[in-house]
Amino acid sequence: MDPSFLIKPFLDAQYPMIDYGKGVFLYDKQGKKYLDACSGAVTANIGHGVEEIIDALLEQAKKISFVYRSQFTSEAAEHLAKKIAENSIGDLKWCFFVNSGSEATETAMKIAIQYWQEKGIHTKTKVLSRWLSYHGITLGALSMSGHTARRARFVPLLEDFPTIHPPYCYRCPYDLTAPECKYLCAKELETAIRRIGADQIAAFIAEPVIGAAGGAITPPKDYYKVIKEICEKNDILFIADEVMTGFGRTGKMFACEHWGIIPDIIALGKGMGAGYAPIAAALVSEKIINLIVNGSKIIMSGHTFSANPQSCAVSLAVLDYIEKNKLIEGVEGKSVYLYKKLKKLQKKFPFIGDVRGKGLLIGLEFVLNSQKTPFPRNIRLTQTLIEIAQENGLLLYPAAAGTDGINGDAILIAPPLTITKREIDELVRLLQISLDRLNQKVLQPFMEGGV
Repeated sequence: MDPSFLIKPFLDAQYPMIDYGKGVFLYDKQGKKYLDACSGAVTANIGHGVEEIIDALLEQAKKISFVYRSQFTSEAAEHLAKKIAENSIGDLKWCFFVNSGSEATETAMKIAIQYWQEKGIHTKTKVLSRWLSYHGITLGALSMSGHTARRARFVPLLEDFPTIHPPYCYRCPYDLTAPECKYLCAKELETAIRRIGADQIAAFIAEPVIGAAGGAITPPKDYYKVIKEICEKNDILFIADEVMTGFGRTGKMFACEHWGIIPDIIALGKGMGAGYAPIAAALVSEKIINLIVNGSKIIMSGHTFSANPQSCAVSLAVLDYIEKNKLIEGVEGKSVYLYKKLKKLQKKFPFIGDVRGKGLLIGLEFVLNSQKTPFPRNIRLTQTLIEIAQENGLLLYPAAAGTDGINGDAILIAPPLTITKREIDELVRLLQISLDRLNQKVLQPFMEGGV
């Protein structure tokens, strides 16, 4: 094999060479078939190789692939913004298009800070967040992230924005159960605001369902109602990070709809382009935009490829495809079917401590015993399972878990929204084979003292 000069996630690892994809399956150059049970990085929401998207990409390329946003607008960008506004909630109507989820959350942070500056309040510069959260890898986005492992190397460069516990009911810090807990983890926000000072805080950011940092941690019924009330009471904007959950992943256009809340800004990405082109967005309320229009008239952010017509045309085709094929409406039935099968696996494998999530974003957390003791880090349980599953032709996504977000193991199962029940059966069959192998290869030897 020729030497590679490509920087990959693990520099000393060998990765199979991808050839093509179709539907929920990927095929490498050796002809091996993989069921994409995680949509890549919870991105390929409509599956692979959809001809309609490829046609839209080609058609736009024949017209114009790049234009700089300070010189021109484009039909693709205008139509995409209109499409999102028509399908939005509340007064969230205005799109700032960027290239990735990290850029979307960082843009949301900047807009939130600028909003208060436009009102003449220059002290509101902090954006509070939760531990066991992930909002992106750029320094601004990472400052908002409570993903301990991903922060570790860069702590001296980061702001201390993570402040409160997540709504981690499986490991409630108060050893209580909702709603008897009276949402104490949400009320921590009120305490943090009093300590820091509301006059210092521009916004609070949260993932409606926590993804990579918590293995699909899903809050109880009135959690976000409490959070939103606290934000409004203290003049703090609420940013929903829907990079992973937006555009139907949970069975709604936006996951925050499940809890009946309307944020001030929503960060979008991943499923927005469904992997066919890099695109993301900050979706901003008219309240915020109107203030800026009547003030400085410019949002101080932007990237060379912002509102790129090629990416916008692809995203528009993706959203049209989702709408035409009623993919969001189909999520609930598929998720119930998948969830029931995963709960059966939990009975077969006691080390599956929790099965949780919303729609087709489901997390499995693995524990040593009924006391929810995490497995030792040297076992590399999550990574070992992912490697075994890939050998078996099943792609899974790693997630952090555990009280500290480091000493815990979890995976995400988030197949394309197009998956059929027959393909769900195959997903669960391959997962069971992989869990059996994990049990034989790692867990049984560990229990017997051999690891």
